[in-house]
Amino acid sequence: MPFDHNHHYHPTLLRLLPPGPGRALDVGCGDGRFARKLAAAGMTVEGIDASDEMITRASAAGSPGPGTTEYRRADVTTEPLELESYAFISCLASLHHVPFETVTRLRDALAPGGVLAVLGCARPSRPSDYARELVAAPANVLARLIVFAGDQLNGGADPVAKAPVHMKFPPLNDVRRDAARLLPGSTVRPLVFWRHLLTWRKPTDHPAAG
Repeated sequence: MPFDHNHHYHPTLLRLLPPGPGRALDVGCGDGRFARKLAAAGMTVEGIDASDEMITRASAAGSPGPGTTEYRRADVTTEPLELESYAFISCLASLHHVPFETVTRLRDALAPGGVLAVLGCARPSRPSDYARELVAAPANVLARLIVFAGDQLNGGADPVAKAPVHMKFPPLNDVRRDAARLLPGSTVRPLVFWRHLLTWRKPTDHPAAG
């Protein structure tokens, strides 16, 4: 049924945008759905993804304005990223495809005051994490039924393109530990639908990478 856990959290991510227009980087942009929402909020958006098919789909969809979108096939672990140039960097269910230390490249690419937002996937580590998993299962079924019913009332859902999925997830405690080490002051907040939200705002006095 047409309910996407990543799409469900788009409004949460958009609330993290810094004020005013600026440059945004969407890592693992897929078909560009979230990148287009960033553009609709006025951002100048660059989307990168390792899948040729996803980049083709994203490029074909265009931009809703007033901001712009531009897409390119790239590996975030090796792609040159301009230092301190982005006001917002997002990773939606994509960071677990690469070593977690990749966040240091994203950290260095953020402008002072910029925000890194990672909607991530991880295995539960604590009793509270497992309890959240139990709550997620019936909530997921209910959400799918609601979305399915709404789509049927509106003539059916459009086909949704699915990006390649990597199903090997790190333990959430590892994410917490590594985030604290590499992104001091960051927060990792578990969410209901098998996701967590890692956020970090770059201090205005953060030293530039040498």
